Amino acid sequence: MDNDSRYDEIINLSHRRSDLHPPLGKESYAAQFMPFESLTGYDLVVDEAARVTDARVYIDEDEKIRLSEMLTEIIKHKDEKPHVIFTYFVADKEKEGGEFVNAEGTVKKYREEENRIVMDDGTLIPVDAITDIKCDLFG
Repeated sequence: MDNDSRYDEIINLSHRRSDLHPPLGKESYAAQFMPFESLTGYDLVVDEAARVTDARVYIDEDEKIRLSEMLTEIIKHKDEKPHVIFTYFVADKEKEGGEFVNAEGTVKKYREEENRIVMDDGTLIPVDAITDIKCDLFG
Protein backbone atom coordinates (compact mmCIF):
# COMPACT_ATOMS: atom_id res chain seq x y z
CA MET A 1 0.00 0.00 0.00
CA ASP A 2 1.55 3.31 -1.00
CA ASN A 3 1.48 6.36 1.30
CA ASP A 4 -0.99 8.37 -0.79
CA SER A 5 -3.71 5.70 -0.85
CA ARG A 6 -4.00 5.56 2.97
CA TYR A 7 -5.95 8.82 2.99
CA ASP A 8 -8.09 8.37 -0.13
CA GLU A 9 -11.33 7.95 1.79
CA ILE A 10 -10.95 11.19 3.83
CA ILE A 11 -8.93 13.47 1.57
CA ASN A 12 -11.94 14.98 -0.15
CA LEU A 13 -14.22 15.35 2.88
CA SER A 14 -15.21 18.91 3.77
CA HIS A 15 -13.64 20.49 6.85
CA ARG A 16 -16.02 20.55 9.81
CA ARG A 17 -16.65 24.02 11.28
CA SER A 18 -18.01 24.60 14.77
CA ASP A 19 -21.47 26.11 15.15
CA LEU A 20 -20.53 27.48 18.60
CA HIS A 21 -17.07 28.98 18.06
CA PRO A 22 -16.05 31.29 15.23
CA PRO A 23 -12.80 30.43 13.42
CA LEU A 24 -9.59 31.97 14.82
CA GLY A 25 -8.01 34.93 13.08
CA LYS A 26 -4.51 34.53 11.67
CA GLU A 27 -2.83 36.20 14.70
CA SER A 28 -4.70 34.07 17.24
CA TYR A 29 -4.09 30.91 15.27
CA ALA A 30 -0.36 31.66 15.01
CA ALA A 31 -0.17 32.41 18.75
CA GLN A 32 -0.97 28.77 19.50
CA PHE A 33 2.39 27.81 18.08
CA MET A 34 4.55 30.47 19.76
CA PRO A 35 7.27 29.30 22.13
CA PHE A 36 6.09 28.66 25.67
CA GLU A 37 8.15 29.82 28.64
CA SER A 38 7.29 27.36 31.37
CA LEU A 39 9.49 29.01 34.00
CA THR A 40 8.53 32.67 33.83
CA GLY A 41 11.39 34.83 35.08
CA TYR A 42 13.95 32.03 35.01
CA ASP A 43 16.11 33.89 32.47
CA LEU A 44 16.16 36.95 34.73
CA VAL A 45 17.29 34.86 37.69
CA VAL A 46 20.06 33.25 35.65
CA ASP A 47 21.21 36.64 34.34
CA GLU A 48 21.24 38.07 37.88
CA ALA A 49 23.27 35.12 39.18
CA ALA A 50 25.78 35.56 36.36
CA ARG A 51 26.20 39.29 37.00
CA VAL A 52 29.57 39.96 38.61
CA THR A 53 30.00 42.38 41.49
CA ASP A 54 33.20 43.68 43.07
CA ALA A 55 34.10 43.04 46.68
CA ARG A 56 34.36 46.13 48.81
CA VAL A 57 37.93 47.16 49.54
CA TYR A 58 38.58 48.65 52.96
CA ILE A 59 41.47 51.08 53.09
CA ASP A 60 44.00 51.20 55.93
CA GLU A 61 44.28 54.00 58.48
CA ASP A 62 47.20 55.74 56.72
CA GLU A 63 45.21 55.91 53.47
CA LYS A 64 42.14 57.20 55.37
CA ILE A 65 44.25 60.00 56.83
CA ARG A 66 45.70 60.87 53.40
CA LEU A 67 42.23 60.96 51.79
CA SER A 68 40.84 63.00 54.70
CA GLU A 69 43.60 65.59 54.31
CA MET A 70 42.99 65.80 50.57
CA LEU A 71 39.26 66.17 51.11
CA THR A 72 39.83 68.93 53.68
CA GLU A 73 41.92 70.86 51.13
CA ILE A 74 39.34 70.35 48.37
CA ILE A 75 36.52 71.61 50.60
CA LYS A 76 38.65 74.55 51.71
CA HIS A 77 39.24 75.53 48.04
CA LYS A 78 35.81 74.57 46.65
CA ASP A 79 35.08 78.17 45.63
CA GLU A 80 38.04 77.92 43.23
CA LYS A 81 36.22 74.95 41.64
CA PRO A 82 39.12 72.51 41.37
CA HIS A 83 38.50 69.55 39.08
CA VAL A 84 38.12 66.37 41.16
CA ILE A 85 37.70 62.66 40.41
CA PHE A 86 36.39 60.61 43.33
CA THR A 87 36.49 56.82 43.17
CA TYR A 88 34.03 55.29 45.60
CA PHE A 89 32.21 52.05 46.29
CA VAL A 90 28.47 51.65 45.67
CA ALA A 91 26.89 48.59 47.25
CA ASP A 92 24.70 46.43 45.02
CA LYS A 93 21.01 46.41 45.97
CA GLU A 94 20.43 42.82 44.84
CA LYS A 95 23.45 40.84 45.98
CA GLU A 96 26.63 41.01 48.03
CA GLY A 97 29.34 43.29 46.70
CA GLY A 98 28.91 46.26 44.41
CA GLU A 99 30.95 48.37 42.05
CA PHE A 100 33.54 51.10 42.11
CA VAL A 101 32.27 54.29 40.51
CA ASN A 102 34.04 57.47 39.42
CA ALA A 103 32.43 60.85 39.93
CA GLU A 104 34.11 63.66 38.08
CA GLY A 105 33.53 67.40 38.34
CA THR A 106 33.63 70.02 41.05
CA VAL A 107 32.54 69.90 44.67
CA LYS A 108 29.48 72.00 45.46
CA LYS A 109 29.46 71.42 49.23
CA TYR A 110 30.12 69.04 52.07
CA ARG A 111 27.15 67.90 54.16
CA GLU A 112 28.74 67.31 57.54
CA GLU A 113 25.60 65.88 59.17
CA GLU A 114 25.43 63.17 56.47
CA ASN A 115 29.19 62.93 55.90
CA ARG A 116 28.62 63.28 52.15
CA ILE A 117 30.12 65.28 49.33
CA VAL A 118 27.70 66.99 46.96
CA MET A 119 29.03 67.43 43.43
CA ASP A 120 27.90 70.27 41.14
CA ASP A 121 25.84 67.78 39.11
CA GLY A 122 24.00 66.65 42.27
CA THR A 123 25.87 63.40 42.79
CA LEU A 124 26.03 62.47 46.48
CA ILE A 125 29.18 60.67 47.57
CA PRO A 126 29.45 59.07 51.02
CA VAL A 127 32.86 60.06 52.39
CA ASP A 128 33.41 56.66 54.02
CA ALA A 129 32.96 54.96 50.61
CA ILE A 130 35.73 56.99 48.91
CA THR A 131 38.75 54.88 47.97
CA ASP A 132 40.72 57.37 45.83
CA ILE A 133 40.83 61.08 45.01
CA LYS A 134 42.47 62.80 42.07
CA CYS A 135 42.44 66.58 42.02
CA ASP A 136 44.29 69.25 40.09
CA LEU A 137 45.08 70.96 43.42
CA PHE A 138 47.58 68.16 44.06
CA GLY A 139 49.35 68.12 40.73
